[in-house]
This record gives sequence, C-alpha cells and structure tokens, in this order.
Amino acid sequence: MDVKRVKDYISWLYYQYLLVTCSYVLEPWERSMFHTIIVTVFAMVIYTAYVFVPIHVRLAFEFFSQIFGGKPESTI
Repeated sequence: MDVKRVKDYISWLYYQYLLVTCSYVLEPWERSMFHTIIVTVFAMVIYTAYVFVPIHVRLAFEFFSQIFGGKPESTI
C-alpha cells in the first residue's frame, strides 16, 4: 500500500469521527477536552472488560455445567 493512501484513509476516518461526534464545531481546547474524556471512558471500559468479564464467564460456565449434568466439584 502507498503511504499517502494510508495517510489519506486515516485522515478520512478522523474526519468521519469528527462528523459523527459533532466535535468539528468545537473550539480547539474544547475538542481536546472532549477527546480526553472519550479516551478515558474508552480506557475504563476496556479495563473493566479485561478484569471482570473473564470472572463472569467462568462463573456462568460453572453454573450452567452444574445445571446440565456436569460433575459436582469436590467439597474438600
């Protein structure tokens, strides 16, 4: 791929992001605050999914395996 095409595609994606979020009408300092908040919220969602989703999946798997005839765990 051509470097210019990749750069144009990334700039097009960024422009689409600005249009979808309507942040193109904000002043530069407002836009930077908006982007900071969006990145922070996105990072918190990713962290929460990384920490808590595997625990819930494991618990759901244990629950359904007991319901559908799985072997009971040892009570030692």
